[in-house]
Amino acid sequence: MNDSTRVKLFLMMVLEFFVWGAWYPLIFGYLPSLGFTPAEQSWILTCFPAAAIVGMFFSNQFADRTFAAERFLATSHLIGGVAMLSLAWTRMFWPFFLAMLVHCLLYVPTLSIVNSIAFAHMKDARKEFGIVRMGGTIGWILAAWPMTFILVDWDRVNAAATNGFVGWLGTVLASGLTGPALQAGTRSVFIVAGIASLALSAFSLTLPHTPPKPAAAGGDRLAWLSALRLLKAPFILVLFLVTFVDSIVHNLYFNWTGTFLGTAAAAGGVGIAGNWIMPVMSIGQVAEILTMSVLGVTLTRLGWRKTMIFGILGHAARFAVFAFFPHSQAAVILINLLHGIAYAFFFATVYIFVDAFFPTDVRASAQGLFNLMILGLGPLVANMVGPMFISDTFNHGGVVDFTSLFMVPCVAAIAAAVALGLFFHPPARTQSHVEV
Repeated sequence: MNDSTRVKLFLMMVLEFFVWGAWYPLIFGYLPSLGFTPAEQSWILTCFPAAAIVGMFFSNQFADRTFAAERFLATSHLIGGVAMLSLAWTRMFWPFFLAMLVHCLLYVPTLSIVNSIAFAHMKDARKEFGIVRMGGTIGWILAAWPMTFILVDWDRVNAAATNGFVGWLGTVLASGLTGPALQAGTRSVFIVAGIASLALSAFSLTLPHTPPKPAAAGGDRLAWLSALRLLKAPFILVLFLVTFVDSIVHNLYFNWTGTFLGTAAAAGGVGIAGNWIMPVMSIGQVAEILTMSVLGVTLTRLGWRKTMIFGILGHAARFAVFAFFPHSQAAVILINLLHGIAYAFFFATVYIFVDAFFPTDVRASAQGLFNLMILGLGPLVANMVGPMFISDTFNHGGVVDFTSLFMVPCVAAIAAAVALGLFFHPPARTQSHVEV
């Protein structure tokens, strides 16, 4: 892969994850401000995982067999970007739900498509994918940190008597929006995400051509059928199920962490100002940059299984700190570094593993098969049990028992790591050799 192609693929990842990172972390607190009922909020939050499920059987089929990947990317982000922009001015449930559904149906499959485009133009995915995928990490960070200056109480800043730029900057950083004002200001994230989506639509037309891959003679016309058949291999089935569990654990982080960080220390939380919640949650992506850069070396030295186990145990360690040291702001903030390491060592490694073991003509759908768990069924379960646990099961008189709450994903992650260690035994050979 030449330098020009590498730069284009890197920028593709930056924009792809910027779109998602701009709106996702704050939508959980924004929906109640629109007056939507809990049931309506659940419908909106299920758009993303539902789109991952639909994408497995529809969009990835086009990418694999009938549609050039870069053109699919451009079309999806054009329509999805317009839908995202409309959310900033939508206040009624049905228009909001339908616009979010349109965006998600078109955006979620592109998470598989960008991987397929990247892998198609790499000579050695184990060495090159980590560097390219690092662009996605940077994109998520770029989307999160500006919110420190966007979600600010500017009336308070303007009324303050400050001396010089340093004094003014300190006032800005200490004047985060809270309560209803924070919820109302969140609408700006949809504008930022929509503009980024339209930018990626245009940029996609400059990406290297990635043509469709017709089915091999005698193969299935539907690529996802071939991908599903690969689950008959025991080691792939084990990885598929472990991915499901770890995806639930991963998404419970987004469901609960914002509330945990923003809750006052007296009520069992951390007490972080509203404009700092997204930056704190993005610290893990900073660590992910370094982790992605050494992922190839890590895989070579540790192998598939050990690398993935370390990734899963990273989730467990983070939730353990949340559970037992909630009053230590330094510990809670720093442990977020493990979020990026856990993502790279498990989820990014899964994508590379799929590229190594699945037949060429179904790789995009194989990526979609695991995205069915990573972005579909896992988040769907997390979005169902997450609100119930934090508002009912572990809520006592309006005070959340965060220790018991966070022990649930902690124990689940440990169990998944043990299962992977005992039952995941892929062949030593790293060619695409799984029979379909």
